[in-house]
Amino acid sequence: MYSEIQRERADIGGLMAQPEHREWNPELIKPKKLLNPVKASRNHQEMHRELLMNHRRGLGVDSKPELQRVLEHRRRNQLIKKKKEELEAKRLQCPFEQELLRRQQRLNQLEKPPEKEEDHAPEFIKVRENLRRITTFTSGERAL
Repeated sequence: MYSEIQRERADIGGLMAQPEHREWNPELIKPKKLLNPVKASRNHQEMHRELLMNHRRGLGVDSKPELQRVLEHRRRNQLIKKKKEELEAKRLQCPFEQELLRRQQRLNQLEKPPEKEEDHAPEFIKVRENLRRITTFTSGERAL
């Protein structure tokens, strides 16, 4: 078939070079059509199979997997929360509310340091202090 097309073109234009093997000998190896490496790849076949399945099920090409939709929904919600917090921070820009926030932060700082010192002390120091209290308490009872 290919050789027939070449013959017709050669007859028509005469510009193309004619193949040297005009007649097919049974002894010659016939050329085979080359495989397209993209279509032969495993990834392409799997993607094509998935597209066919989606088409049969009626899903569009633009539809996304459930996981991707959920992740995008979460990202959107996080952005909305962030914007709300920024608006809230901008809303609290009046001087009176700023002063209230400063005072509240100062009070929180004054309350927290004593608790932190106790938490950071090693356990053996805490036990030693408890033992001192017990010994002073028992010695105080003896004195009475």
